[in-house]
Amino acid sequence: MAVPERGKPVTRPAILSGPILVAGAGVSGLGTARLLAAAGAAFTVVDDTEGGRLRAEALGYAACSGAEARSRFPEVDLLVTSPGWRPDTPLLIDAMEAGIEVIGDVELCFRLDRAGVFGPPRTWLVVTGTNGKTTTTGMLAQMMIAAGEDTGRRAGACGNIGVAVGEAMLAPERLDVLVAELSSFQLHWSSELVPDAGVLLNLADDHIDWHGSFADYAASKAKVLNAAVAVAGIDDAEVARLASDTGRADIIGFTLGEPADGQVGVVGGRIVAKLGGETVDVVSADGIEPAGAAGVLDALAATAVALTQGATPQHIRHALSAYEVEGHRGAVVHSAGGVDWVDNSKATNPHAADSALTGAGSVVWVAGGQLKGASVDAVVKAHAPQFRAVALLGADRELIRLSLAQTAPDIPVFVSDSDDAEQAMDEVVSWAAAQAQPGDTVLLAPAAASLDMFSGMSARGDAFAAAAMRHWHPDNK
Repeated sequence: MAVPERGKPVTRPAILSGPILVAGAGVSGLGTARLLAAAGAAFTVVDDTEGGRLRAEALGYAACSGAEARSRFPEVDLLVTSPGWRPDTPLLIDAMEAGIEVIGDVELCFRLDRAGVFGPPRTWLVVTGTNGKTTTTGMLAQMMIAAGEDTGRRAGACGNIGVAVGEAMLAPERLDVLVAELSSFQLHWSSELVPDAGVLLNLADDHIDWHGSFADYAASKAKVLNAAVAVAGIDDAEVARLASDTGRADIIGFTLGEPADGQVGVVGGRIVAKLGGETVDVVSADGIEPAGAAGVLDALAATAVALTQGATPQHIRHALSAYEVEGHRGAVVHSAGGVDWVDNSKATNPHAADSALTGAGSVVWVAGGQLKGASVDAVVKAHAPQFRAVALLGADRELIRLSLAQTAPDIPVFVSDSDDAEQAMDEVVSWAAAQAQPGDTVLLAPAAASLDMFSGMSARGDAFAAAAMRHWHPDNK
C-alpha cells in the first residue's frame, strides 16, 4: 500500500465519515487538528476562550465555543479530547449523554493507523506505569533502532517522550515502529488501542484526583496487558495481581530475581531471559543508567519487549551501552570531594522516590513539594537507615518532617521556610553540603510534585544542580 499524499488518505474509515469535534485549542488539540486535516476529515475545534479559537482559525481550522458545539451534537458522532481533560468535564459528559463517542488523541492515531490512512499499519510498542516510563521507553527505542539497522525498519520514541504520537505518524521520514510512552490519561480515553506489545512497569498512588480512585487509575494503566505481547513487572504486587486477573498464561514477567519460565530476570549479575523454552544470557546488569534497582528494572522491561520484536542480545547490549539517562532522572550533576550530587527531580511521588533511594547507599535526601495526598511514611521507614540527613522544602515539607520525627527522630533534618524557589533550594543545598561526607550522595528525589514553587520538575532539577555547583567544593568542609 502506497503512503498517501497529505490530505489524500488511502481509505476513508468510518471514524472519518462525519463531522468531528476536537476539544481544546492547546498543543494536543491543535496536534489532533493537524492530524485530522492531513486525513481529510471534517472537524471543528472547540474552545471557550477567544484566544484559543483565534489560534485554531489562524491555522485554517474551524472553531467554536462549547455552547455552539452542544448545538451541533445531533450531527456529530465523535469527539476527540486532549488527554488532560478530566472525565468529569461538562462538555465531555454532555457529549457522552448525547450518544457521542469520546476518545483521546492517541486512540484516534491508533484507529487511523490501523485503517491504513497513513500507509501500512505500524508496530506499536506501548510503555506505561507509575514510574520509569521515560527511561524504559528510551531504552526500548534504542534497542529497536539497533535492530532496525539489520531489519530496515525505522523505530523511534514518541508519546510523552520525544514527539507526540500524531507528529510521529506525520513525520516526513516514516517510522515503522512506534515506541510510545503513554500516561493513564491517554489510556483512559482509549477503547480499541491494542498494541503489538505493551508493558506495565509498576503501580502506586498517582493522579487519583483525575481518575477518582486508585482502582480506576490502575484499570487505565492495565489496558496495555491486552496487547498481543504483554509484559508485566511482577515484583510489584498490584501489577502481578492485575496480570493474574487477565487469565492470560502468556504474560511475560520481569523481575530482579531469578526468572522462571516465561520471565526475564537477573542471575549472577546478568540479565537472563527464559522465553519460548530457551534460556538466553543477554547483558550485564552492572553499569546500567540510571544506577540502582530502578535502572535495572527498566532495562529488564525493555529487554523483555525487545526480544519479542526481533532484537537480539547483541542489539540490546549495544543499545544499553549507548543509552544515557535523560535529565532529572538520576543523573549525576556534580561531583567533588567524594560526594555525588544526583538530580532525580522526576521522582514526583513517593513510589518514585523509593525507587531512587533503593541502592543509593548513604544519602543526604533533598525532598518536598506537593504530595497530592500521598503519604511518605513507607518511604521514610524503608530508607531511614540510609539517611545521613534530610533537607526539606516546598508546600508539604511539614508533612515529611512529621513523618521523619515519628519514624526516625535521630536523623538531622533541615526545613527551609522560604516560599521563594531559588532561596529555598539555595538554603537546603547549602545545608546538605555541610552534612555530606565523602562517599555520600546528595540525592534530590522529592517524592512530590514541583508546581508549588517551580515551573516544572526540570526547573527544580536545574535549580538543584546550579546550587550544588555553587555550594559544594572540597574546601567547604
